[in-house]
Amino acid sequence: MTLRIAIIGSRGIPARYGGFETFAEEFGTRLAALGHIVYVSCEGGVNPRIPSFKGVQLFYFPVKPFYRILYETLYDIYSLTRSSLLCDCVIMLGYGAGAFFFIPKLFGKKLISNLDGIEWRRRRYNLAERAILFLSEKLAVWFSDVVIADSRAIQKFIAATTKKTPHYIPYGANVPAFRSWDPASINNVLTEKNAAVTLDQLSYFLVIARLEPCNNIEAIIEGFLRANVQAKLIVVGNFSSRRYKQAVDKVAAQYDKSGSVVFAGAVYEKDLLSMLRYNCIAYIHGHSAGGTNPSLLEAMVCKALVIAHDNEFNKEVCANEAIFFRDADDLAPIIRLVAAHRDEYAEMTTNALQRVKNHYSWDTIVDNYEQLIFDLIGRFKDKAKSHSV
Repeated sequence: MTLRIAIIGSRGIPARYGGFETFAEEFGTRLAALGHIVYVSCEGGVNPRIPSFKGVQLFYFPVKPFYRILYETLYDIYSLTRSSLLCDCVIMLGYGAGAFFFIPKLFGKKLISNLDGIEWRRRRYNLAERAILFLSEKLAVWFSDVVIADSRAIQKFIAATTKKTPHYIPYGANVPAFRSWDPASINNVLTEKNAAVTLDQLSYFLVIARLEPCNNIEAIIEGFLRANVQAKLIVVGNFSSRRYKQAVDKVAAQYDKSGSVVFAGAVYEKDLLSMLRYNCIAYIHGHSAGGTNPSLLEAMVCKALVIAHDNEFNKEVCANEAIFFRDADDLAPIIRLVAAHRDEYAEMTTNALQRVKNHYSWDTIVDNYEQLIFDLIGRFKDKAKSHSV
């Protein structure tokens, strides 16, 4: 039985390295390969606007991005409406437009919402924005036919604060081919980003993230610089706002006297990102407000030694296969220890890779979503098409 499914709420595919974009690509293309008709929504600023990607049909919001919060709400309303006309089931990523999650019901369609993290806790939002997001979360849960939590911690939080217990289905990660060190390609990219520096294998710590307060970029930079090690810190990602960039620049200026911190900007080439992960001293993961974060899984499958912010989300993913820090005071001695004894953590990185394989398999995740959708719309799953779990 063929399903017609829309995946909306991401910025679109092909994915760069946002969590929702990664999910939309990995999940959507796998569903399409199973013979289902899949649509993914894309923001209006994309150029060129390709009609399809790996069997997934793409549709675009006809307005280019402007003031982000308003734009995303309008984009979600448009996507909810259009996908309700196209599909049997709508999978909504995020809940910023939760007040409008009733739209699929007007067309007799089912809505599955993946809440991701607890958005209203993110420090990048002001009090008014947090209040709106808090209300949106409640309305999203109320209007959704099924709520998905990508971590057990999110599942417990939603169950405790609403009358609906979410289904737990995490994100997944692929194990990329090993990327041997190619200094020319890395250094060319850094030069293009005006981050002129010559990198050697195992000469740097790595951060890959959107540069925003809830990802603890300031604490990571301060902790790294206070460690005073003979290494670079490569920071890959774009700043969420000019104000936050100024705050981070202030920390860097206070502590960085030798140019040890390199801001590489956004890098979207997956092979280069894998190379950076495979060959770093350690990957520092500061995310604190999400659930199962794809960038953390991607570091683990590249056998990067993970130094992660100490919170329930990261501990759930890593268990004992990471080193945890709370703030810059914690991080500085950890970096000194890792820089001096990196080889002693080989077993931890091997165990981390195996943990992802055991618990975050895309095939299992797709099977779980597919069965959920069949159950929700009252059809029977063709067992011949399913993955072996």
